[in-house]
Amino acid sequence: MRKATANGGKSLPPEGEGAAPPSRLIDARIAALGDWRGATLARLRALIREADRHVAEEVKWRKPSNPLGVPVWSDGGILCTGETYKDKVKLTFARGAALADPSGLFNASLDAGTRRAIDLHEGDTIDAAAFKALVREAVKANGGRGG
Repeated sequence: MRKATANGGKSLPPEGEGAAPPSRLIDARIAALGDWRGATLARLRALIREADRHVAEEVKWRKPSNPLGVPVWSDGGILCTGETYKDKVKLTFARGAALADPSGLFNASLDAGTRRAIDLHEGDTIDAAAFKALVREAVKANGGRGG
């Protein structure tokens, strides 16, 4: 049985055998947003892929209230998650507190013990080179393959 989603009326299979691949679910999440948040998430996703050609895309925490789940990028462990809210796109780095951030990209969850986040609001831009360096730092901290 297929579940209907907010993917332009298209159905995606639920998790488990025969489920849509994570990259397709992330594509669907971006398409369903259809606004600046989708464009921002797509841009960040592209930068993550440029920074680490071995990155694995996953989707976690799928539930009826969020059938497309949360995009997750991993290499040697979770690098970051990409959540969308009404007023922002939030990239949370699982081990962000342990990462060097000389460009000061982290602007949220600064008091968290382990994680750190980057919140982007409509009209915000991100330094692509600094962001890719941060992703590479996360890969290194995880002991991932990187590259």
